[in-house]
Amino acid sequence: MRIGIGLPTVLPSVPGSAVLEWARRAEKRGYSTLGVIDRVAYHTYSPLVALAAAAGATGSIGLMTDVLLGPTRNPVLLAKEAASLAQLSGGRLTLGLGVGARPEDYAVVGRNFRTRGRDWDRALEVMDAVWRDEAPEGALRPAAPIVDGHGRPRILIGGSSEASIRRTVRWGDGWTASSTAGASLGSLVQRVREAWRDAGREGAPWISVLTYFAVGDDPRAAEFLVDYYGPERGPALAESLPTTPDELWAMVHRLEDVGADEIVTFPTLSGIDQVDRLADILLR
Repeated sequence: MRIGIGLPTVLPSVPGSAVLEWARRAEKRGYSTLGVIDRVAYHTYSPLVALAAAAGATGSIGLMTDVLLGPTRNPVLLAKEAASLAQLSGGRLTLGLGVGARPEDYAVVGRNFRTRGRDWDRALEVMDAVWRDEAPEGALRPAAPIVDGHGRPRILIGGSSEASIRRTVRWGDGWTASSTAGASLGSLVQRVREAWRDAGREGAPWISVLTYFAVGDDPRAAEFLVDYYGPERGPALAESLPTTPDELWAMVHRLEDVGADEIVTFPTLSGIDQVDRLADILLR
């Protein structure tokens, strides 16, 4: 199972230079992927901008949005930006896409939260047309940087609803989930695989799981999770946060057992030492 690490782009007061140093250190230590989380109404770096900068600072490590809130963006521009990053990074981009569950992320960009599922289904059709270098029905062709037949990034769809699983099978190369799904994660993985087979898709879907970590006992880790997830979910996540070698290995084995092909574990502390301390435990 591959082990990736998130960039600290959602943590408070992290300068751009620290994000790039984190990316360089992660590649040097042998992580598979650099991940970024997306929020709109929160103090985060823009996901594709952050990954573009990380791509320039590195040479081979994978790049992943986990996940980008697709319906909050214009689908033509999103498809062009993703194709651009896929080309400029030498094909390293995995575009994790989802709809999210926070109304405020939609309100600040003037999008309808209640219709986000239907809007997203239409948007995925538009994005696919852009990557195929075709014109959506009744529209001009919005050309993207398709070079030598390449331009569509690898797509993972996030979400636990039946609609998300349907989108995974139709549009995706796999599925990305959060370990916060808890005991239901294993059954969700099986549901995705069954739907994949029932649809006649070849091979197996790639399964990625997002999780969080902090190496060492630092109250700022819990403070971040409570701030990010709110008082209803944050305290429980903070309580179960793996912080010791035994807890981190237990997390890895649990996610391996449910069928994850890769985990991307996101920091709750911004110190660059977290990259090395986690690698010393999991990448030995």
